[in-house]
Amino acid sequence: MLQQQGHQVQLIAPATAPPGSAAALGLLMAEVYQRRSGRGWRMRRRSMQLLQYWQEQLQLPIQRGLLLLASEPQEWDRQQRMVQQSQCLELLSPADLNKRVNQAALPDLPNGVLGGVWSGGDGQLDPMQWIQQLQLSGAEQGLECLQASVTGIDGKGRGPWHLRLSNGSELSCDWLVIAAGLGSSELLESLGHSLPMEPVLGQALELQLGSEPPAWNGCLIWKGINLVPRPNRRLWLGATVEPGAEASAPALAELQNLKGTAPTWLQQAQVLRQWQGLRARPSGQPAPVLEQPQPRLLVVSGHYRNGILLAPASAEWAAEQIAEG
Repeated sequence: MLQQQGHQVQLIAPATAPPGSAAALGLLMAEVYQRRSGRGWRMRRRSMQLLQYWQEQLQLPIQRGLLLLASEPQEWDRQQRMVQQSQCLELLSPADLNKRVNQAALPDLPNGVLGGVWSGGDGQLDPMQWIQQLQLSGAEQGLECLQASVTGIDGKGRGPWHLRLSNGSELSCDWLVIAAGLGSSELLESLGHSLPMEPVLGQALELQLGSEPPAWNGCLIWKGINLVPRPNRRLWLGATVEPGAEASAPALAELQNLKGTAPTWLQQAQVLRQWQGLRARPSGQPAPVLEQPQPRLLVVSGHYRNGILLAPASAEWAAEQIAEG
């Protein structure tokens, strides 16, 4: 966006830093968002519009379709109210779901499903594939990527900002956008600004499915766990929500068995790989943090569990602030 406005952009990021998106499965949940007003709702809707545009421009895939299953009566009640507020959602009773299972349009579902909501407009994308392609597209337009850490920032008022990097080099810029996840707090503290954030670890699994479950379209969400079908009968499963930075073996086991409700086909799946990442959750304020603490300094960070979905709208916000000067 900034390059389209004629700006020269430099992206500074250490090659070894584990981004929060490393744990992300790329779920795009806009229509199934419970609220229908406020900043979070507006950002989700806008991000989906921008993703659609980028998909067409870059020919990147989005897996459309998302089934949100209800496991508690209160959740089922919320889903019924949600469908009443949106023409883009379809309410599915247990009988409707069983029919789809019998037609091999869905695999056997966990025990205790009370119903569900189908959203054809929501879905999922491959985070790493999209990030890599967006960076390649940016590089073709002049984006400069520097594999380093910022070790010092000097500058007050309206800039310019002077940055010292871990590789010994220095550079200057008129605008500085801090989007460093958990590292944003330390960078801002050096400038006299406070942004407390908490790490929340997420673990995920890639499974190889057997021959029994059918191939199905779209993602399933059950008890807060995402099941994402992948090519070649593979499945992404995740991600855990673990406060702190240490991974828990019991939390991973609970993820794999769907909190004790995994159907037989999932119990028999083979684990191919496991990965994890840290999300940044702001303390005392909603995610994400979009602020301008002083002139020509922007903070775009703390997206917690919605970094992939809200990144487009966040980038547009930053571009608008810079355009307005």
